[in-house]
Amino acid sequence: MRFNTEAIRESTMTELSQFLIVFDHQQGALHQEVAVFTDVADALRAYDAAERHFAKQEHIEVVLNGSDSLDTVRRTHANEFDGTATLERLLPAG
Repeated sequence: MRFNTEAIRESTMTELSQFLIVFDHQQGALHQEVAVFTDVADALRAYDAAERHFAKQEHIEVVLNGSDSLDTVRRTHANEFDGTATLERLLPAG
């Protein structure tokens, strides 16, 4: 059986939102509100811009996560950062 992997990938990508998280390890807090994108290209452009903007600030971490919801990001990436702060308590409800 053959699968159209491009169609599967496109279908999966359209079901996901992209969450841009900018975390300040010195403050142990989010540097800014989580930005949510439904368009992958827009998310990648914003991620690239944020990476460039914070490139010389080693205490700032920029992360782009694709997920079905912010709740899923909260559950699956709560410990993504080094323990300075728990991501779960920093993300807005919903």
